[in-house]
Amino acid sequence: MRGLISGAKRLWTTTPPTAITTAIARRSYSVIPMVIETSSRGERAYDIFSRLLKERIICINGPINDDTSHVVVAQLLYLESENPSKPIHMYLNSPGGHVTAGGHVTAGLAIYDTMQYIRSPISTICLGQAASMASLLLAAGAKGQRRALPNASVMIHQPSGGYSGQAKDMTIHTKQIVRVWDALNQLYVKHTGQPLDVIEKNMDRDHFMTPEEAKAFGIIDEVIDERPLELVKDAVGGESKDKS
Repeated sequence: MRGLISGAKRLWTTTPPTAITTAIARRSYSVIPMVIETSSRGERAYDIFSRLLKERIICINGPINDDTSHVVVAQLLYLESENPSKPIHMYLNSPGGHVTAGGHVTAGLAIYDTMQYIRSPISTICLGQAASMASLLLAAGAKGQRRALPNASVMIHQPSGGYSGQAKDMTIHTKQIVRVWDALNQLYVKHTGQPLDVIEKNMDRDHFMTPEEAKAFGIIDEVIDERPLELVKDAVGGESKDKS
């Protein structure tokens, strides 16, 4: 144990800053850069996503599953506890999640409900893609603060899933998926302003949209090609979230 501690001390005291800055970590088949901060207390290395979290930036990359959900929910609750009036910026590049009666739709809805629950206003930005459940999270941002980059893609569709087992159980799970579909339709109605029949028609099959089409549909408010100044500045206190 002493050897491990002394080794850790040597790492922090003798490793050149440039070496730490360019170090990488491998997690879940991803290459995650490390960054370093220097202060009067010394040097500290962060993985890039932890450093972004300090700036109130949350990134949802890849499928939305239980692992993604518990991390994002914790990040949202933490940032609200730090400052409930300061905005949170959520970047989305996700194909969504495979929806089953008890599967990943609950992971996505846990994130959605937390976004609505906390007091901090949340701006959402789509880069790459926001498909399936990710498109709902994109639409669930604060009004006027839902954006997409010009080459992003947005896709909505009905829930899909598979279940094998006894006939009665399959019937139960089919009814649950239909119930989830109805609930998701109502959430899209709420956040896009589209009537239910329009949502149902467009959700019947995979429906892909350009950013401009997503704006016209009501999923986003703006297509941007460079960062707005308001996303750079520190947010002023006392801002409230429009959940309408």
